[in-house]
Amino acid sequence: QVQLVESGGGLVQTGGSLRLSCTASGTAFSAIPWGWYRQAPGKERELVASLATFGTTTYADSVKGRFTISKDNAKTTVYLQMNNLRTEDTGVYYCNKNPASGWFRTYWGQGTQVTVSA
Repeated sequence: QVQLVESGGGLVQTGGSLRLSCTASGTAFSAIPWGWYRQAPGKERELVASLATFGTTTYADSVKGRFTISKDNAKTTVYLQMNNLRTEDTGVYYCNKNPASGWFRTYWGQGTQVTVSA
């Protein structure tokens, strides 16, 4: 059974940094294109960063230049380094396959809350 466990969120002031982690189990980690998703209050979940199996990264325009996605295959962990945080980055952050298709639609973890204060 696939499990995705996110951690690393917290309360930070504008301009601060956080590093999120997502540890995956029960899946062929290195063969999966991963993504970090964000759900802001009152909004739908959106993809903010993705990492293809061959290493290509893409970012939403709103986070480009501030966020960096990476992974450690040996630790089956995906990371999201978030710098220069803004209040609009507030939300619950999740990792999942990109896209979260097929069985991965049901594999969402509990997410990790990021709150950026002014």
